[in-house]
Amino acid sequence: MSELSGASILLLGATGGLGRELAKGLHERGARLTLGSRNPANLDDLGVPGAHAVGDITAPGIPEASVAAALEAHHGLDGVIYAAGAVAFGSVSDIDDDVLDDLWRVNTRAWMSVLRAASPALAASAAAGGSPFGLTLSGVVAESPTAGIAAYSAVKSALHSYGVAAGRELRRQGIRLIDARPGHTETELSRHPLVGAAPLFPAGLEPSVVARRIIEAIENDEKDLPSASFAGLS
Repeated sequence: MSELSGASILLLGATGGLGRELAKGLHERGARLTLGSRNPANLDDLGVPGAHAVGDITAPGIPEASVAAALEAHHGLDGVIYAAGAVAFGSVSDIDDDVLDDLWRVNTRAWMSVLRAASPALAASAAAGGSPFGLTLSGVVAESPTAGIAAYSAVKSALHSYGVAAGRELRRQGIRLIDARPGHTETELSRHPLVGAAPLFPAGLEPSVVARRIIEAIENDEKDLPSASFAGLS
């Protein structure tokens, strides 16, 4: 059982629809938060106490600066949650290279940079007797790539694959990586795509419910959250 009370957690994408629910839930459990977003005003409006890490997480130096902000504020790092993301809708013949690059940078490559920056501090947490973790949200498309969002499915599948391989490396240092793959969740992500328009999805999961399940997984030392683990939640 991992104790969240007093744990130093860096939450990137903290002002998104799911990120804000994670921030609230982690704060309620006593975590010491460092909240990451591109927009400082959105962090102020979030209303959750914590240090701030402001910047575009895909930009050079921002992953390192975000980790440094957590270390400066809380003198250690016990967990990193990557809740940032971007989606694009459209045929494989319509998505141009700029959008493909943006999807890769936001959904996949930025997490690689964050994990590289955070791993020494997470290893130090393990060496001190902690239970450090990193958590990503590849989503159900990593299990079931979907027509109309092929590029998004691909980068999310890459995010999941990277986590599997990186987790095998980092567990030797006592670091647990978790990948969550909930089905469609009612956040603003699909309403603000890089390009295209979202199809008419069936009613999705409530962000608060998804966030609660993710936090339970962190507390219960789970190592993977497939889409089936979110089935039937309300």
